[in-house]
Amino acid sequence: MGTAAALLLTVSLLYLTAASVVRASHVIYPELQSLEAKEVGKKLRTGYHFQPPKHWINDPNGPMYYKGLYHLFYQYNPKGAVWGNIIWAHSVSTDLIDWVSVEPGIYPSKSFDINGCWSGSATVLPNGVPVIMYTGIDPAERQVQNVAYPANLSDPFLREWVKPNYNPIISPDRSINASAFRDPTTAWYGPDGHWRLIVGSKEDMRGIAVLYRSRDFRRWVRAHHSLHAGNTGMWECPDFYPVAVAGGSRHHRSGVDTLELRDAAVASEVKYVLKVSLDLMRYEYYTVGWYDHAKDRYTPDPSFPDNDYGLRYDYGDFYASKSFFDPAKKRRVLWGWANESDTVPDDRQKGWAGIQAIPRKIFLSRSGRQLIQWPVEEVKSLRGIHVNVSNKAVKSGQYFKVTGIKSVQSDVEAAFAIKDLDKAEKFDPAWRTNAQGLCNRLNSHVKGGVGPFGLWVLASGDLKERTAVFFRVFKTNDTNYVVLMCNDPTRSTFEAKDYRPTFAGFVNMDITKTKKIALRTLIDHSVVESFGAGGRTCILTRVYPRIAIGDKAQLFVFNNGQSEIKVTNLHAWEMKTPTMNQPE
Repeated sequence: MGTAAALLLTVSLLYLTAASVVRASHVIYPELQSLEAKEVGKKLRTGYHFQPPKHWINDPNGPMYYKGLYHLFYQYNPKGAVWGNIIWAHSVSTDLIDWVSVEPGIYPSKSFDINGCWSGSATVLPNGVPVIMYTGIDPAERQVQNVAYPANLSDPFLREWVKPNYNPIISPDRSINASAFRDPTTAWYGPDGHWRLIVGSKEDMRGIAVLYRSRDFRRWVRAHHSLHAGNTGMWECPDFYPVAVAGGSRHHRSGVDTLELRDAAVASEVKYVLKVSLDLMRYEYYTVGWYDHAKDRYTPDPSFPDNDYGLRYDYGDFYASKSFFDPAKKRRVLWGWANESDTVPDDRQKGWAGIQAIPRKIFLSRSGRQLIQWPVEEVKSLRGIHVNVSNKAVKSGQYFKVTGIKSVQSDVEAAFAIKDLDKAEKFDPAWRTNAQGLCNRLNSHVKGGVGPFGLWVLASGDLKERTAVFFRVFKTNDTNYVVLMCNDPTRSTFEAKDYRPTFAGFVNMDITKTKKIALRTLIDHSVVESFGAGGRTCILTRVYPRIAIGDKAQLFVFNNGQSEIKVTNLHAWEMKTPTMNQPE
């Protein structure tokens, strides 16, 4: 994988080489795939985000909880810092924070996956047996779906996996594009006693969630119709899962196990999320709706745009996400991959590329209008030295430095109060479908009415390097307002070659009720991961400062709007470094 810019220009490069070998939509560097890193660059390496000791990673695969341990598999190149030689690396944890690496779970070894082991999911059967379903590339370069079982169920580390010889269990028929047929979901068990799962695919420019059914988890039959489809190009890494609704019997929980769907009463009172990763656009969107078990039809609620303007988990560098139900804490946990946005030579020099976002608890809002995400509670265990700022006014054009901690690896929670909403700029309805373009035009350097205000993070003392995380408020009329949240890294580094796009999303909230808005930002050397308004809008950005590194990285609060704002509370903690993928 090269730069994120190259990714945005990559359009489903599926027969890239002269030999017509099927490829994922990654930029391919055959000459670099097996150049092992001799040294690992430490300056920009994250401290508490998930990553292996070196080399390339991408999609999170098959997350699950088994016998007291969290398991995360992930796409990994054991031989270099670019995409290639992909296997399923495997790590385990007791708390989603400290991780130990164990033997790879899945790697090419049989005819049905000899040319690649790509993404997939884990399903825990009713008898407690975990099963992995993944995409293999066979000798004919077709994408086929395979299954693997633990060799030793008494081993909580699940070190060894067995691939039955009856694989593949799902092969593309003549109506399916065999070069665009991948990433099977976690299976769900319906009230009729059948298992179901979906596989991502496409037909021309139509993305498809291809539906399959099985009685025994071995013989799978394609349904006569897809679960859902949309005119957005290839759907990869689909995810389909139930969520509790306000007023239901499980409303007090943040997650619902797919195994509970065997109970028709439970199945009838939950809603469902369908998330797809758009291969063409390199971002994701989701809808929430109803699933008819008898007809095997998913229908999004009308309030959710069912296209590439739809709601996203994250409006930044976040892709190929995968969720799982955590039975230990009755919650659904979300993982997502954050790629690098520097250059391939940079990745080669530092010896690593790619991280996983902080695992997030994800649940349906009480209004049912969107999903809410928040870092898992275990992240707080890393908090160390703490500072607090309270009731500090920041007038137009002013800023102040937050002192007392090393902010290069930190967790910041801030609440802002707006003095005068009447100064908000007029909102053009045409902006509604292009938050990123709006943020790019009205970035953190452009003065506004209410905002931009927020944080400058990973900032140099002279502010020549800084990444802005901010809000801007617009008015549609005298009583209604629109809140925009942005991550602006355009001044994050002196290095002109780095890809530095602004990322933005609108915040679904009524700012008139309290005139306040909250922000939580996780800062980790080359990652800025932000959660606006209690997790209603999330944005992750990769940045590569040259000056604002280590002890030289500083934290500021700024206000570039006409209206005064007040920091009612700001709490900032230095974050300790957990054990990160040391060998078992």
